[in-house]
Amino acid sequence: MPKHGKHYVDSLKEYDPQKLYAPREALELVKKLARAKFDETIDVHMRMGIDPRHAEQQLRGIVLMPAGLGKTVRVLVFAEGEAAHIAEQAGADFVGSDDLIEKIEKEGFVDFDVAIAVPEMMRKITRLGKMLGPRGLMPNPKTGTVVPPEDIPRVIEEARAGRVEYRNDRTANVHVPIGKASFEVDALMANFSALMDAIRRSKPSAVKGTYIKKLVVTPTMGPAVKVDPNAALTLTVD
Repeated sequence: MPKHGKHYVDSLKEYDPQKLYAPREALELVKKLARAKFDETIDVHMRMGIDPRHAEQQLRGIVLMPAGLGKTVRVLVFAEGEAAHIAEQAGADFVGSDDLIEKIEKEGFVDFDVAIAVPEMMRKITRLGKMLGPRGLMPNPKTGTVVPPEDIPRVIEEARAGRVEYRNDRTANVHVPIGKASFEVDALMANFSALMDAIRRSKPSAVKGTYIKKLVVTPTMGPAVKVDPNAALTLTVD
């Protein structure tokens, strides 16, 4: 068993780790449990009642966090010609074609948070799938990151405003950041509600039984607080 630090152990004494808390109460608690010297990220972890072996039960989508994520988002755009010019004008951090592909392939460059591509570039960047896919950085039409040139400014703006992709992993878990410990509870609640609304709406029709088996919120360095999944699934975006 891994050993935890004194702050972590002390935090466990301040609440009931086995209790299912209402969403707002859980977020109030998790803010108090974030005691690191840096502004910890607040993450949501869900154990889904899906079978990830079946394509029709895959869970994937995007959600716009109303209160943002409290972090600088670095955007890369695969584009050429006029599309590249549009991306540069829209403020993309990295714009290119063969040069960026080579940098990623040969130098392992992945110092960006979101990758966008115009459809014409997909043929070229397909070979980057094994490197970018596992990191959630591969442009994909399903997540709105493969777009025509005229949509590039909008997608960049959304990414910087708090656009987050969620998807299940091989063990049917979903992990999504919803902000920083420095956020007010109302801001965290707005982001959490937006996420749960998106998760509810994207439930695969093939899923039967319990949709969310376990739901917790946790700071980067602190313990997890369990949230009542049923209460969370009733949340909507105002």
